[in-house]
Amino acid sequence: MIYAMRESDIARKVAFLRQVAAYPELPRRVDVRETHMSWVFLTDERAYKLKKPVRRDYLDFSTVEARRLNCQEELRLNRRLAGPVYRSVVPLLESAGGKLGFAGPGQAVDWLVVMNRLPEHAALDHRLRRGTARPEEIERVVLTLAPFYRAAEKAGVNEADYRRRFADAIALDHAKLLAPPYGLPAGQVEEIAAGLASFLDRRGGLLAERARADMIVEAHGDLRPEHVFFAPEPLIIDCLEFNRDMRLLDPAEELAYLSMECGAIGADWVGGRLLFHYGRLLDDEPPEPLIRFYRARRAFLRARLAAEHLDTPAILDPAKWRARARAYLALALGDARAALA
Repeated sequence: MIYAMRESDIARKVAFLRQVAAYPELPRRVDVRETHMSWVFLTDERAYKLKKPVRRDYLDFSTVEARRLNCQEELRLNRRLAGPVYRSVVPLLESAGGKLGFAGPGQAVDWLVVMNRLPEHAALDHRLRRGTARPEEIERVVLTLAPFYRAAEKAGVNEADYRRRFADAIALDHAKLLAPPYGLPAGQVEEIAAGLASFLDRRGGLLAERARADMIVEAHGDLRPEHVFFAPEPLIIDCLEFNRDMRLLDPAEELAYLSMECGAIGADWVGGRLLFHYGRLLDDEPPEPLIRFYRARRAFLRARLAAEHLDTPAILDPAKWRARARAYLALALGDARAALA
């Protein structure tokens, strides 16, 4: 990850946004969450998302204008499945005297997405961990997604390009996960990569059928249980907004991803219900080996993303991210084996 501004500039903005007095609603407190790509500042009723000034091969937040455009795109895309949540994009202003604020004269030195804050207990991951999620809620999630997928723009991906996308992604994950500083089990990484590559060779026709049937659409892109809320009807937030190509997915892959993530927190029962209702509502029954491949490929990717947290300078809890990467590798291995069985 490459930062495109001085760390002192970043720290000054974050320090300001941590303050109760920074916000027009004058909240009682401000809670802060940091992700790979952003900071989220949670007030009593709002969430303010500030993007990090980073540049990678698949995204560029390196300039104020790039972050503004990305904030606007995040607002537009997320209103597809969570319209009531996404309120506006606002500038962070700096006065001639150097003071930061949301109002008054000044130059825009950054931009934030403003959302309504959703209660944590309404999130699907929270409900699954506490055993309070109900089977009918899973059906409601698919009922929300079904018209979204029907209306989604078709990607028009050809068979060769669709297969190549997976081959390239698997090779990248494989190479990254073998980096010695991560300390991950090389034998496991090698077996997963070999299994996924073998699927492409032996059963790649299943992927070709999906491309040939024009099943690849502009989807959500990051469908995880922590992004699904019941308020009381499902709201699905935090789509992958920064790279359209990464949103071009088979809906079956997106639901396989959600299935895998629910299984990662101990809710294996969710996957079967997701796919049952998907098949019923969209008249599409992807074969089990394909679902297993999609799950394994996503778990392999998530292992890499977890491991890459170890690249961050002065990371507070490296053991947490190493353990998470190992857990995803275990999931990937099981599904990769099942895809070839």
